[in-house]
Amino acid sequence: MKTIKIIIMSSIVIFSASSCSTKDKITPNRGKVKFETIAVSGKLAGRVAKIYVEEGQQVMKGDTLAFIDVPEVLAKMMQAEGAIMAAEGQLDMAFNGATTEQLSQVDQKLKSAQAQLDFAQESFNRLEGMYQDSLVSQQQFDEVKMKLAMAKAQVDAVEAKQQEVKKGARSEQISQAKGQLDRALGAKEEVTVASNEKYLIAPADMSIETISLKEGELLTPGYTMFNAYKRSSVYFRFTIPESKIYDFKVNQELTLTNPYTKEDYKGKVVAIKQLAHYADITSTAPLYELDESIYELKIVPVGKVDEQSFYLNSTVLIKQ
Repeated sequence: MKTIKIIIMSSIVIFSASSCSTKDKITPNRGKVKFETIAVSGKLAGRVAKIYVEEGQQVMKGDTLAFIDVPEVLAKMMQAEGAIMAAEGQLDMAFNGATTEQLSQVDQKLKSAQAQLDFAQESFNRLEGMYQDSLVSQQQFDEVKMKLAMAKAQVDAVEAKQQEVKKGARSEQISQAKGQLDRALGAKEEVTVASNEKYLIAPADMSIETISLKEGELLTPGYTMFNAYKRSSVYFRFTIPESKIYDFKVNQELTLTNPYTKEDYKGKVVAIKQLAHYADITSTAPLYELDESIYELKIVPVGKVDEQSFYLNSTVLIKQ
């Protein structure tokens, strides 16, 4: 009787162990749910003034994520507007030519230069006769002659200036003024764009995963403040050993299943690539030999799926 009891108990233990082993058996084709990730960063350095979202929150494309205080933008805008006013004034002056006052000033300078020339000419005429009669030295005569030449040169210079003023600005001066105005307008446009960068905007419908900074902290250019993933970009990532990879092909359709909800999904293989290191394996417990190469299998859902059924890094199986 005791022997029979021992046999029965042993059978129960063996059956229980077999059941647990079957139930707990790890499927080699085990993968993870993934989403395409998005990194949102700032272009300008500034202080985080306000954060409008929380981790785990779903946002729509165009939603404001945060406001960055950039005091330098206002100062640069004032500088740009001042440069535009100055450039517009230069361009107007180039187009309109000299004013009445400027013309009058040039005329007065010409009259003054002409008077000096007349005086120098009279002095030269008087000393020329005296020089011929040997009443003045060669040096005195040369000095008067030099002053006459200088007076003529002064008159020629003022007359040239008068002609330039009457004709107006040269085409090169107008082009230069236009170039200065275009540069000032470009600077203002740059500041305007920078002003818009004070708001960090969601580039797509996405779910906020992590927020790197808190209000009051400094955001540097290019630093990722928000890490998120696109809810509409779900795919499944499997790590397959070399001995099993030949069972799959690109564009092959497979049936996937959620081991917890028992829901099935149709998927298509879109990429197969080798992993560089065995440490990159993300399956829960892949079955492989250490000398085997490991490959990544990327599968996307076929047809419309309920996005709420998937959670990042949740388990999914390939149904046999």
